[in-house]
Amino acid sequence: MDFGILIPISLFVCITYAIKVSVDAVTRRRMLDAGGSAELVNSVLRDEELRRRHSSLRWGIVLLSLAVGFGLIQWFGWQEVTPGMIAVLAGATGLGNLVFFAISRRLGQ
Repeated sequence: MDFGILIPISLFVCITYAIKVSVDAVTRRRMLDAGGSAELVNSVLRDEELRRRHSSLRWGIVLLSLAVGFGLIQWFGWQEVTPGMIAVLAGATGLGNLVFFAISRRLGQ
């Protein structure tokens, strides 16, 4: 593995994440300073927590379905990129998103 490429990519991801966290903190601080009610602030924070949980759930399900897709490709012994291989991966991704949608609707009720 060429670490000469991995290090700048990791640095970019870390800087981007630090900027996102800083902007979120400033936004929360301004909301508190603007005199927003405690109920409004709690509602926003609950919504953000729920969105974060759903994001983790979505990525977990999609990555799991992609792992199943790659496992199927390995099991069938496909070595070259073909439309069938791409269809298996696209179908696994779509199936993962549909499963997430069904689970999130059940959690929302």
